[in-house]
Amino acid sequence: MKAKKQFFKECHLAGRQYYDVDEVWNELTIGTKLNLEYDEENRYDDNAVAVTYRRKGKDGDGVKFILGYIPRSDNFEIAQLLKMNWEPFVCRISKITPDNHYNDQIRLTISVKPNL
Repeated sequence: MKAKKQFFKECHLAGRQYYDVDEVWNELTIGTKLNLEYDEENRYDDNAVAVTYRRKGKDGDGVKFILGYIPRSDNFEIAQLLKMNWEPFVCRISKITPDNHYNDQIRLTISVKPNL
C-alpha cells in the first residue's frame, strides 16, 4: 500500500509582487508543484523560505524562478527542517485568484512526504 502525504499547512504566497511570478504566470495552475528553499542570505528574516518554480528546459535542468516566500508567521518549522538539509515537504498551488490583491492571489498547500 502506498503511503499518502499528510497535510501540514496552507498559506498564501508572500512577496509575490517583488519576484518572478509574472514571468511564469501562464504556466502556474492549481496543482503545480513548487519547491521550498531555505534562504540563508535573507537579511529580513532568519527563517526565510523561498518558494520557487522550475521551468523545464530542453537539457533537463531548466530555469529557476523565485515566486515569493512562505509568510513569516508560517515559516519557522519549515525553515528548521530545511536548515538541516531535510526536504520533507511537497508544496503545490491550491488556489489561484488573479483578480485578488497580490498577497492573496496564490494559495499554497504544504504536505509532508511519507517516510518510505
